[in-house]
Amino acid sequence: MKPGATNSLLDVAGLRVGHHHRVGGGHRTGTTVVLAPEGGMVAGVDVRGAAPGTRETELLDPRNLVERVHAVVLTGGSAFGLSAACGVMSRLADAGVGFPVEGGVVPIVPAAVIYDLGRGGAFRATPDASFGEAAYDAAGADVTDPPGQAALERTAPGHVSGSVGAGAGAVAGGLAGGAGTASVVLPRGATVAALAVVNAAGSVLDPNGGRLAGARYGLPGEFDHLGEPSAEEVEAWRPAGVTSLNTTIGVVATDLTLTKAQCGKLAAVAHDGLARAIRPAHTMVDGDTVFAVATCARPAPRGGGRVYGQRNADDEPPGAELHELHDLLAAGADVFSRAVAHAVLAATGREGAPAYLDVFPSASRTS
Repeated sequence: MKPGATNSLLDVAGLRVGHHHRVGGGHRTGTTVVLAPEGGMVAGVDVRGAAPGTRETELLDPRNLVERVHAVVLTGGSAFGLSAACGVMSRLADAGVGFPVEGGVVPIVPAAVIYDLGRGGAFRATPDASFGEAAYDAAGADVTDPPGQAALERTAPGHVSGSVGAGAGAVAGGLAGGAGTASVVLPRGATVAALAVVNAAGSVLDPNGGRLAGARYGLPGEFDHLGEPSAEEVEAWRPAGVTSLNTTIGVVATDLTLTKAQCGKLAAVAHDGLARAIRPAHTMVDGDTVFAVATCARPAPRGGGRVYGQRNADDEPPGAELHELHDLLAAGADVFSRAVAHAVLAATGREGAPAYLDVFPSASRTS
């Protein structure tokens, strides 16, 4: 298997991703939005952390009415940051996109938050509706700052990993956290991709050394520039910035046609990838939440709608009809692990939260 063209969520055709963040003036936070293609996207969710901050997740229960959502918002600001989804709703409604009701449309915009309060200096410097609007606007344009520009407000294209969007204020086990993304093309041509916002209480390092735990699930060549850091650097690492309120959130996406229940299963399996890359995960101080979305541009996984054991005499061997669905779920876990690794590897270090390669420079095989 190989990654898509950008190794990002954008490799699922039709999806758009926009980041907006503000650093300075008391702020270190931001918002990321994933916009659906025309017609919306089927979605599911799985919440594993004990301290989640979410919006509209009950609508994603397969027993409930709404079949498709129009955007997913990932944001900083803890519960205050849920206001960012209102800005995305406003933009979608102005464009006539949403669930049709008498008199207009109601955009369906599930959201989840990380805890990054006070990391820029001001406790109430949190995303609001204007952050959602700016992230929505950024999803429609490929805009980035010149290197080194010290702007207070910045946008970045959706394939970028690092201290962008909702990951601007993230911390991961004492290291700088951030937003990371990755993708894979399955043998039958379907694409699976993930976007993770890594703000974890747990460690993102292999427990037996200093390698990024998520990097072991990389595709051929993806993390070849990384090696095992020196024993001296590993021994010297004493994280001082481990936070007590956290959360890792994200989106895993595919272009296959899935039901809401299958999206829920994909979200659940993506948590396996989260737990492989972060240890411990799903703690009492994390609100770990993963959304799964399907654009339905490709047919349903072959045999995915059949009950195991029900087959005709001329069918393939027992279980073969489920292989594509199994491949999808396995890829969902691996791609989320890879996205976590990219988030940490690309994050910008700062006081109290150094970058990974600042702590473990010997891990770089290119330096």
